[in-house]
Amino acid sequence: MSFDPVSRLDGKVAVIAGGLGAIGYATAVRLAALGATCVLLHRKGDGAARAAALPSAHGQRHAAIRADIVDTASLNAAAAEVQATLGRCDILVNSAGHTQPVPAADLDALTDELIDDMVRANFRGVFATIRAFAPMLKASGDGLVANISSIAGFTGVGSNLAYVAAKAGLDVVGDALAKALAPAVRVVSVSPGAVASGFVPGRGAEFADKMASTTPLGRIGQPDDVAATVEALATTMRFVTGTRIVVDGGRHL
Repeated sequence: MSFDPVSRLDGKVAVIAGGLGAIGYATAVRLAALGATCVLLHRKGDGAARAAALPSAHGQRHAAIRADIVDTASLNAAAAEVQATLGRCDILVNSAGHTQPVPAADLDALTDELIDDMVRANFRGVFATIRAFAPMLKASGDGLVANISSIAGFTGVGSNLAYVAAKAGLDVVGDALAKALAPAVRVVSVSPGAVASGFVPGRGAEFADKMASTTPLGRIGQPDDVAATVEALATTMRFVTGTRIVVDGGRHL
């Protein structure tokens, strides 16, 4: 098959886990503007209204489906609904997950329960989502899985050490899946640094200013910076798989 760049995504179906989150929704807006039909997977909120607000100038039938990435049965049901209503999935964006700040030196605060929660939400849930949609991605013959990871996965610095471990695991398993699912499906980790999204509880303007002051490009990331990278992977960066794309303004340096 050809991996030549394309300018449009007409006829493609993109499923975005965490589709109501800042990065997930920004990605949906970009992919929808290029003609893709977007399905927003979400746990809570008015998904139908947010899906209806996506660009649809090319006749797309955007949708929202309630599913929890830590509940495999709900993921399988969501995949079955996408198959039944849209008949395909060409792009899977994994932007769901959560975290909780714990200083790296505070070993007692990183409880067994929190470790299990971090791995379940940020590694196991992503793998389960890929597993649920893999048959449709492979059937597409031109599938893309974009895992929203983090520079924490290779710097060792993040909201907590279990989150760091989950993202590192996601990157490595993503590389393994890129080989296992090739050439029908590409798998890429997109690794932001700090993003202005409210993803990490308790981090406000003061934290953002501190991060910006020590980032070479002078600001923290915006959700659209990450979304633009996913768009590029779907359109112009098509001969890319089994790697990480760092989108952090040089924060990791």
